[in-house]
Amino acid sequence: MDKRMFVGNLPFSTTEDEIRQLFEKHGAVTSVKIITNRETGRSRGFAFVEMEASAADNAMKALNGTDLGGRPLKIDEAKERENRGGDRPPRQ
Repeated sequence: MDKRMFVGNLPFSTTEDEIRQLFEKHGAVTSVKIITNRETGRSRGFAFVEMEASAADNAMKALNGTDLGGRPLKIDEAKERENRGGDRPPRQ
């Protein structure tokens, strides 16, 4: 079963290939998705990486805090996204 990881504090110039190469040292990478700003298309400085669960655990331990482009990576298991509105009560 695959595990999804949040990879934060990325330099804005980082490519999906660079992230894939970094994580592939710890196992097969299923997917890499850099999150971009809808209006500008620029990286928002974080991504999601999916790997087989045990490889993901190893990658998180090995790579969290690792320097990439002068920035320490922040890697954690991705949390399910909470509902971001839409069903809020109307303002008074």
